[in-house]
Amino acid sequence: MLNLIKLVVGVSSLEELMERQKKPLNSRLHPEHGALPVVHTRSYPRRAADILEGGSLYRVISGLIQCRQRVLDIQTETRPDGTQGTLFLLSPEIIRVEPRALRPFQGWRYLESKDAPKDLTASQISNLPPHLQKELTLLGL
Repeated sequence: MLNLIKLVVGVSSLEELMERQKKPLNSRLHPEHGALPVVHTRSYPRRAADILEGGSLYRVISGLIQCRQRVLDIQTETRPDGTQGTLFLLSPEIIRVEPRALRPFQGWRYLESKDAPKDLTASQISNLPPHLQKELTLLGL
């Protein structure tokens, strides 16, 4: 199983991402699963089959890996300008993970399961404001 990691652009918090994904404009119909959150990207992953074996898209928000969503399907699309693109159709369930600092990068990257942050349990989820959580993570606490 293989995962992907990608920056969330234009979103400043995990809560904002959750709200944004509730809007129908940010979803697409899937033949088996119905309306799903969608992430648009330019390139199609060469290792798509490995990702579709249960992989997730890990999301970087404000410099921290904060959550993941299972990748349910990967589809190609033709954009209005005629260029080709790729859609990652995601599970609507957002799973919080141990926050980890990550510098900005373009596009997406593969993330091996052994290198991925662990999922948080309900008792581990912090009620700290995101900026304090980020500072503590950067300090290694």
